Amino acid sequence: MKKFLLFTLIILSFTILSAFVAEKTDVLGLRSMTLSSSFDEQDGKLVLSWDPLPYPCIYKVDTYSPTTGLVEGEPAQHFWGSEYTMNASYTVPGGAIPMNYRVTAYGMFGQLTEPSEPILNPLHNKEPLSPSIIYHYREDQPASLMPFLVWHSVPNAVCYEVELLAGKPAQEGGTAPDKNNHLESTQQIFTNGWQADLKKYANRKFIYWRVRALDIHHQPIGEFSPAEELYIDPTLPQPDHPLLNEFDQMPNFTMPVYPVYQWIPLHNVERYEVEMMIHPPSRENDNQPTADAAWRNVTNSATACYDEYPRPYAGDYYWRVRGVDKTGNPIGVWSDTAHFTVKQQPERVPVAVLGDSITHGGGAVSNSPAALEYSYTTYFDFPCLNLGRSGDTSTMTLQRFEQDVLPFKPLNLIILTGTNSLRASDIQPGVIINDLEAIRQKCESNDIRPIFLTLMPINPANIQFAFHTPTDKQWNVKLNQVNTWIRNQPYHIDLEPYFYDTTHQVMDTSFSIDGLHPDVRGKMLMGEIINQHKDLFKK
Repeated sequence: MKKFLLFTLIILSFTILSAFVAEKTDVLGLRSMTLSSSFDEQDGKLVLSWDPLPYPCIYKVDTYSPTTGLVEGEPAQHFWGSEYTMNASYTVPGGAIPMNYRVTAYGMFGQLTEPSEPILNPLHNKEPLSPSIIYHYREDQPASLMPFLVWHSVPNAVCYEVELLAGKPAQEGGTAPDKNNHLESTQQIFTNGWQADLKKYANRKFIYWRVRALDIHHQPIGEFSPAEELYIDPTLPQPDHPLLNEFDQMPNFTMPVYPVYQWIPLHNVERYEVEMMIHPPSRENDNQPTADAAWRNVTNSATACYDEYPRPYAGDYYWRVRGVDKTGNPIGVWSDTAHFTVKQQPERVPVAVLGDSITHGGGAVSNSPAALEYSYTTYFDFPCLNLGRSGDTSTMTLQRFEQDVLPFKPLNLIILTGTNSLRASDIQPGVIINDLEAIRQKCESNDIRPIFLTLMPINPANIQFAFHTPTDKQWNVKLNQVNTWIRNQPYHIDLEPYFYDTTHQVMDTSFSIDGLHPDVRGKMLMGEIINQHKDLFKK
């Protein structure tokens, strides 16, 4: 035994000495080496791999995404963070915006290699853009007659079109359905997945399928994905519960204080029941409601449910969803159980944001605040608590100040509310200003620094098309009066000038498809503008 320990110590000493010599003298030429990398995707998980160095070391993976380039002083890349691994591979976190990575090798005595050149995420850096498939139904893993077809979400997609084909299309990609092998297609898909009904194809061994992203006018965003074989086994059990939609969560996902629960729906089922619990259910995929559920709601939305109550208390939360018919009877069973954690906040939160749906998140009509790429707080260079709530008028934001803001007593409160009031013809600008003034007074009475954001322009034509609701014709006059008041406050950040189109009359469609909620690029821009004004924050 002693001989074995002695031998082990000798080997360890030799390894350390070799490491020292290798690193200090670079006899292996490590500093001139480049890390050759590749990606492998399996069931929605993307793994970045590289050739390991001929030497034990640790690798640092830095994650970045491009910025808009529209804000002076903002760097060309937004830094998301660093992860360390001793393996020559790294599972890339989800997200629906283009990401790139740099890998650096470190030894026992410091940095061994220079950071690699940017390694582009192939899912969202394809040219032309097309959705990337997550669920593959190969011959050894066939589909039932009611399979979920799932793909990675495309930024700013309002809906998707899935095409089923009898054979390979005459041409891959493109923006038009195939003429020769077309079986059927649908454009009524408002999330990144669809439960297909393949009963009519039960006698086929396989068919093909592909998907493309569409904008609000059902015009293509990029091209169809490459057609895939979809093998069918009619004997397999058919899914009878919704599929949780957690496929493209941003790095370090945190549920908003007003949670939003999202899923991929069952075929032709439009009503759903959601329940939230503080412990897991006693059984998975059963058909009984949880007796002590903390909250339950039925929604007519097929893809998401907005919690009307804030969830500020630290702890673990669980939720699940099931289809119901018009009379409330269950369709199938409960979904798998999802889990999220609310972290314990400090006695005083450094920064919080307060406002309506623009602050809560979401965009491109169909994407909820659970899709954090549509939240401007995602692009901050500092941590922030999101106290936004969809649907608020300025008065509603004021009314929940004591309930939602004071428990956290933030040092700095970024305030953006009043846009919904602009659109309403029965709300005068004085009402919005009085509400903002009352919020300011409440902040100062509680030693909170109020930092107001100017309201952004809107686009009434796009709002009408997206939501079928009119906009007050005097909205721009009201906007000017409200923003004049905001610009006279000691702490404010001016968003408005950045968001006009070339006519300088309305919100640029490139920032907001629906004319009201900024989409990914618009939310990036908001975050970048605010990043440049961190000097306003009280420390």
